[in-house]
Amino acid sequence: MSGEKILILGAAGRDFHDFNVVFRNDPRYEVVGFTAAQIPHIESRVYPPELSGHLYPEGIPIYPESELEQLIIERDVDRCILAYSDLSHQDVMDIAARVLASGADFELLGMRTMLPSCKPVIAVCAVRTGSGKSQTSRYVVRVLKSAGLKPVVIRHPMPYRDLDGAIQRFSTLSDLDAAKLTIEEREEYEAHIKMGTVVYAGVDCETVLKKAEEEADIIVWDGGNNDLPFIKPDLWITVADAMRPGHELMYYPGSVNFRCADVIVINKTGTASANAVASIEENVARLNPKARVVRADSTIKIENADLIRGKRVLVIEDGPTLTHGGMPFGAGRIAAEMYGASEIVNPRPFAVGSIRDVFAMYKHIADVLPAIGYYPEQIKDLEESINSCDCESVIIATPADLRRIIDIKKPSTSVGYELKDVGEERLEDAIREYLNAL
Repeated sequence: MSGEKILILGAAGRDFHDFNVVFRNDPRYEVVGFTAAQIPHIESRVYPPELSGHLYPEGIPIYPESELEQLIIERDVDRCILAYSDLSHQDVMDIAARVLASGADFELLGMRTMLPSCKPVIAVCAVRTGSGKSQTSRYVVRVLKSAGLKPVVIRHPMPYRDLDGAIQRFSTLSDLDAAKLTIEEREEYEAHIKMGTVVYAGVDCETVLKKAEEEADIIVWDGGNNDLPFIKPDLWITVADAMRPGHELMYYPGSVNFRCADVIVINKTGTASANAVASIEENVARLNPKARVVRADSTIKIENADLIRGKRVLVIEDGPTLTHGGMPFGAGRIAAEMYGASEIVNPRPFAVGSIRDVFAMYKHIADVLPAIGYYPEQIKDLEESINSCDCESVIIATPADLRRIIDIKKPSTSVGYELKDVGEERLEDAIREYLNAL
């Protein structure tokens, strides 16, 4: 191959999508490799031939991003494509500086990577991980079902364990169990399935979309991190976080979602200050005045408050929200305080193996345990960390019920969020107006 040499910088998601849509089967380019960041143990693999196409009969290697400069020089790279999300604008430019200083060009891909669909598409995105996208997606699905439609959810791919061309379709919890998914995957699929919604996923989004279209009246794109939609939306919903005002301007590509949205949901208004909410609304008026603004809150939903009141509790929170999402805590700690726990037990002294390493890497995390489980050994480390903790009960504040995959030996209760409108403008009204216009 003698085309322009491309290196794609990713985290096992958009990087593969950008390759599939823009570079695969195009002899003008030679993709010499992918680099991997954010997610542990996803480097040193190969993007397989069944996905890479006829130009790459041996597949495409995946390297650690730490080798970026060396790869650019040794492989004579012409252009690097940044293809992962939830990065501060400073981090984006730091990566760009590394690329340019090593002699390659730097590029971000956007709207041309969005696949068209023959079905209506609603995309739910966010400005940051942990803004409340998941409960917003569930809200959207409930409204669509109440309108007599069959929504099918397509999830941002998360090929953290297996890289293949399989189309993943989940409709029951047994489907999830049989697939032996990571905790991070279960967190995104399980709540939809409990609502009776079919979920599709897979590395090759074009084939996934075609299959989903066969049974859907309408597609809901449920994006990962704060990434852009892989499918061209007809209604673009972006969730902004009132607890992190200004982040809608400071993170990539969340700031793109903010500027492009048809509807902006300002979430967590019940706990944020009035000034924080007003500042986000001012940014909407300045940068995306066409957008409809909805104020919302994420309300706590708890399984058994008696396991919190007066108890010494271990709080387990959604992992990615705490790690690259940057939040110190989530719903679990809020519930512990709300329902009168006698003590929130610090999990650090009881953390083992890779979980101890997570605490060392993400020092901003409060006295809560991030539910990290990207590979089987890490899930075992999480289980041991939980069961070693000197507590009376466990609060599980993850979208997936960890008790289905981890043997938690202490009494436990689940805590979650549901989205509710808090102003005169309701998200449901915006969705129904869109449906009426179809």
